Amino acid sequence: MIIISHRGLWKKAEEKNKKQAFINSFELGFGTETDLRDIKGKIIISHDMPKGDELSFEELLQLMDGRNLPLALNIKADGQIGVILELLTKYNHTNYFTFDMSIPDLVVQCKAGANVFSGMSDIQPLPIMLEHVRGIWLDSFNSDWYQTELVDSILTGGKKVCIVSADLHKRNTREQWEKLKTVKQIDSSNLILCTDKPIEATEFFYGKD
Repeated sequence: MIIISHRGLWKKAEEKNKKQAFINSFELGFGTETDLRDIKGKIIISHDMPKGDELSFEELLQLMDGRNLPLALNIKADGQIGVILELLTKYNHTNYFTFDMSIPDLVVQCKAGANVFSGMSDIQPLPIMLEHVRGIWLDSFNSDWYQTELVDSILTGGKKVCIVSADLHKRNTREQWEKLKTVKQIDSSNLILCTDKPIEATEFFYGKD
C-alpha cells in the first residue's frame, strides 16, 4: 500500500496546501493529495476560493524536483484538464490521478486521456463510468461502510483504489486501519491510503525503522 499525505504534511490546519507542507511531505517520500483551482489564467493550489497569493501548480511540480511521487488532484473547476496535463507533461510527471470532479468534466477528462478515478462512497455506492477510469476514490463520509472484500475485488478487476482515511472525516482511524490490514492485496502498489497522518500510518502498517 502507498501512503500519501492530505494537502501536504502539516501540524496546524492553516499549514494545509502551503509550500512548506508539501516540502515536508516530499522530503519524507510521501506523495500528496491537493486541490486545484484557476485564477487569472493560472492553475493554483487552493481548497477554497482563491485569493491570488496561493502556490501555483507549476511551483508544486517544481518542488517535487523530478520525484515522480503520487499526486491525487482534486480539480475544483471544470475545463482545466488541458492546462493541467500540459504542466504534468512539461515536468514529466506521470504518477498522478484526478478525482471528485463533476460528471460532465469526468467525461471530458476521460476523453483527454487523463488518469481519472471515479468516486465510490456510502453516499454514492456505484462508481460512474467504471469501465473508462483508472481507479476508485473510496470514501466514507458517515461510517466505514465497506468490507475489505470490496477493496480486493476492485484491485482484482484491474483498477487502483485510493482509500480516504477516517481522520479526514474527523473519525478515529484505529478500526478502519485494523480492517485494512486484512486486505489480501495490502502490499499492492495499486492500493493507496490518503491521510492527514502519513507518518503514523506508515508506523501502523509497516512499523518503525
